[in-house]
Formats: sequence, C-alpha cells, structure tokens
Amino acid sequence: MPLADKIRPSELSEVFGQAHILGEGRPLKKIIESGHIPNMIFYGPSGVGKTTVANIIAEKSNMDLHKLNGTSASTSDIKDIIASRNTFSSMGGILLYLDEIQYLNKKQQQSLLEYIENGDITLIASTTENPFFYVYNAILSRCTVFEFKALLPEEIVPAVERGFKLAMEQSGNSYDIDEGVYEQIAQGCGGDVRKSLNTVELCILAANDNKVTCELAKELAQRSNMRYDRDGDQHYDLLSAFQKSIRGSDENAALHYMARLLEAGDLPSICRRLLVIASEDVGLAYPNGIVVAKACVDAALQLGLPEARIPLAEAVILLATAPKSNSVYNAINAAIADVKKGITGDFPRQLQNVHCDGEGAKVKGQHYLYPHDFPNHYVEQQYLPDELKDTVYYKFGDNKLEKAAEEYRKKIKGNG
Repeated sequence: MPLADKIRPSELSEVFGQAHILGEGRPLKKIIESGHIPNMIFYGPSGVGKTTVANIIAEKSNMDLHKLNGTSASTSDIKDIIASRNTFSSMGGILLYLDEIQYLNKKQQQSLLEYIENGDITLIASTTENPFFYVYNAILSRCTVFEFKALLPEEIVPAVERGFKLAMEQSGNSYDIDEGVYEQIAQGCGGDVRKSLNTVELCILAANDNKVTCELAKELAQRSNMRYDRDGDQHYDLLSAFQKSIRGSDENAALHYMARLLEAGDLPSICRRLLVIASEDVGLAYPNGIVVAKACVDAALQLGLPEARIPLAEAVILLATAPKSNSVYNAINAAIADVKKGITGDFPRQLQNVHCDGEGAKVKGQHYLYPHDFPNHYVEQQYLPDELKDTVYYKFGDNKLEKAAEEYRKKIKGNG
C-alpha cells in the first residue's frame, strides 16, 4: 500500500489544508457534521484531499459507499450500483463516489439522474477539470460544487513529517534526516500531498547509509511541482496568465509563466502565443514588435530547447515593455461582427472589376478615381458598401505612432 494511503486521514481535523471549506464554521464542514449529505462535486487538482474527504463523509453518514472511476466505469457498473439500492447493506442509503466524472459521457451521466433526483443515490463526484465545462448541466444543477485548492508548502510539511515517521516505524530503521528536507519536499511537490508522500518513500529507498539529504530530496522532488496537462484547465490558465502579464506590462510575471511552460517542454504554445500578443496587445503602438517576435520565434524553433529560452525571453521582455494598443484587435472584431450579422451589401460601382457595361446597365462606366493621380495620393470616394458607408471600425490608439498616423490622415483629407 502506498504511503499516501497508509496515512490517509480518518477525521476532518486530520485533513491537510482546505481551511476555506473545512475550517471551523466553514460550509462543507458544517454540512458533513449535520449528517444530511447533499449531492456534491469536488473540483480541484490531484492529491489535495478530495477522495479523503469523500471517505470521511461515507464513514460518518453510515451509507453504503460505492466507488467508480470515470476513466474505466461502464454503464453496467452504474446499473449494478442502482440495483443494490434495495439490499440490506444499503438500508442507510447509497453514497456513490465517482472520481474523474468528466470522463463519463452524457448518456452515462444521464443514467444517474433519475436516482439522484429521487434520493436513491447520493452522489459525490470529483474532477480535476472545471465542472461547469465538463459535467452535464442536469447533474450540475442538482449538486453543490466545492473547490479544493493546491496546498501551500507549510500545509504539506506536517504530512511529510508524518510520512517519514511512519516509514521509519514500519521499516524498523532509523534515518538521519537533514534540516530542511521536509520543507524541500513540501516546496517541490506543487501543492500535492500524494506527490510529497511518494517523494518521502523514494527518499527512504534511495538514502545512502540511512541519511536523507536536502540534495537527495531536491533531486527526487524537482520535477514533481509541474502541474501541467496540455488538454486541461491548467494549460489554458497558464497561457492566459502568460498573455495577461505581457498585456499588463509585467515582464517579471511573464518570464515566470514562460519558465513554467518551458519546464513542461511546451515550446509550440509559447511561440504561437507570442505572435498573437504582438498583434493583439502591442499592435500598431509598436508595429516592429511582431517582426522581432517572429524573428525570436523562428530562432527558438531552429535552436530547440534549452537554448530556445534565450530568444523567447527577448521577445517576452520586448513585448512586455513596449507601448500597448488593441486598436487592430478591436477593428477586425467589429468588422467580422457585421459580416456575421449579414451586413454586407453590393460593392460600390467604382470598386467593381468592370470591363464593359451591358445594354441594361443603368450607370455606364466605372468612375473609379485613381488615388495616385491626386495630391498626397488621396482622393475622397466611397469604398464601403452603401449599407456600411459611414461605419468606423478602426479607431486610432492613444500612442505616439497611431497619433502620428491620425494627424497624417487629417492632413491629407484637408482637416489638419
């Protein structure tokens, strides 16, 4: 049995962290203590106590506990649990703990709905993904969602201490543990109690002469702090934080989030996002931003990791410290919105590719005015369709370059 299971808490007071929902007077603790267990969804990263709390609830409620995992559960598994509701063992009710509910398809989730509604089954589901995106709405509307959070290092230290103590008791050996080892493991496991206890086991197995050093703990825990799933919420949260930091002109935060992406080896996402940022958030305030960003991205892709970090860092710092403008982003979005609404219309006559007029044409000739034949290479004429002729999509930004372009526009129109 893994060490994490051996020291799994049996009382709420022993659960590590989650004070925001399990602290004195907090909602989930009060619900559990009331004895009336509603349908609930526990949402949060792995190794933070979701299964532990579900087990404690089952013990305290005297309900018949069934466990399923969404990655392997079938419809027949669900039917078997439903069939057991009239047996002697389930007289106190059935509590179904469904781990990774997001992996159940809609039909499987719907098969539970009737029995949740009539109270034959009490559901506690857990998920590492946002339930509002992955759980069927009818199930979601009948459940209370509680968010479990990654633990702080200081909240994990007691678990690491207990893990070493139990490991030594069971092995019958005494280990010399350097000062700072507990903190090193707690810091290096990304808020995941299970990972920290797995690292404790590895330290015991790998210790030379029964001595656990900080160097050993660091080596075994160094990759454990990376919570990253390229298809999950963590991926998009990380990319969102990366872009928003650059948009907010905080190069230090942007470098931090990029470092996390680099450690996860996600070079393509960094490159793609930098090119988006150069146009969306810097735009015409510094048009050369995308030129530099593209050059840095090309260099990074040619170099590969680890050297790719250097040109990418150059692009991040440049874009974060550059003036900002989203005028391009707003302009194209506004234009697309009109097209989607069907506001288009015919091309103005002077813009059409007219070679000859038929006998039925009401207007003969194209009447196009060639701008290069006029002063400042500009002449007033209609370019938008009649339905949109006075529409303004692009609004000049308040930065130096766009203000200069605005003044030039006024000058050639005779308004300067």
